[in-house]
Parts: sequence; C-alpha cells; structure tokens
Amino acid sequence: MGTPCHFALFDLKPGYRLDLDQLATRYRELARTVHPDRFADASEREQRLALERAAQLNDAYQTLKSAPRRALYLLALKGRELPLEVTVQDPKFLLQQMQWREELEELHDSADLDGVAVFKRRLKAAQAELDVEFGECWDDVERREDAERLVRRMQFLDKLTQEVRQLEERLDD
Repeated sequence: MGTPCHFALFDLKPGYRLDLDQLATRYRELARTVHPDRFADASEREQRLALERAAQLNDAYQTLKSAPRRALYLLALKGRELPLEVTVQDPKFLLQQMQWREELEELHDSADLDGVAVFKRRLKAAQAELDVEFGECWDDVERREDAERLVRRMQFLDKLTQEVRQLEERLDD
C-alpha cells in the first residue's frame, strides 16, 4: 500500500483536533526506536530502513503538529489534494489580507514592538477561530469547499505569523 497514514504511525484516528503534547510525547518515544544510532551495528539494509522510518516519522510529525499542514493532509486523505496556488474566490478575506499586510508594514516602519504584540494576539485569535470552523466541517462532504477555503486562510495566517516573528526578532536586535 506504500507509506502508512501519518495518523496510523502515531496510533491516532484521523481527525483535526489533536492533543499536541501527546503527539510530541509519542513522537519522541517512536523516534528513539528508529534512531540511526540504535542500528550502528546492523546491516546496511537495516540502517537504510531505520533512516527511512526516521524520515517518515519526522515528516508525519511535522505535518500533524502544524494546523494548516494537518488540515491539508486530512483533505487529501478525504479525496483530492488541494492545488497549491489557486486564485482565491474569497473577496472578503482578500480585503482582510490587504489590511493585515498594510498594518504589518506600518508596524515595521514605526518599529512599534507593543503594536506587534497586539497584532500577534489578533492573528492568534483569528487562527483559533479558523481552527474551530475547520474542525466543524473538514469531514463533511457537503462542506468541502468551506474546508478548502478555510485551509487557504490558515495557510495565509501561518505565513503572516512567521513574518510577524521575523519582524519581532529584527526589532529586538
């Protein structure tokens, strides 16, 4: 069948809501069992397999611990994969994106660390809202389009959050 499902690797039922601490603990336990050091005296084939398992485990963990990546993965399991770049038929959100970008630019120009902290809290709240919405509709065939729209929003917010972190680091220096 090829590669096992990411959820199966961690003995989890496919679902959007995960206990991330539990996932991290399980990852560390499993990572120890396939760690290449444990196979130092093994045959070349066993060493290669251990490396492949370790890589597979790491990929699964990185996917499941990230909300947008987990959401995309679930939708791919449910049917077709989402095209990466799609013209978003989401005018309301496009407007919101532009406002956030402008705001981030102003925060950058004014080097306003307090403003950045407030902006970051607002992003976190928006992400939490998307989290709830996606959790309610990802496995409903009738709401597939909603789920896809929400994933694209999640991806944007994730990217924006990374940019905010970079700005914070620059302003902290």
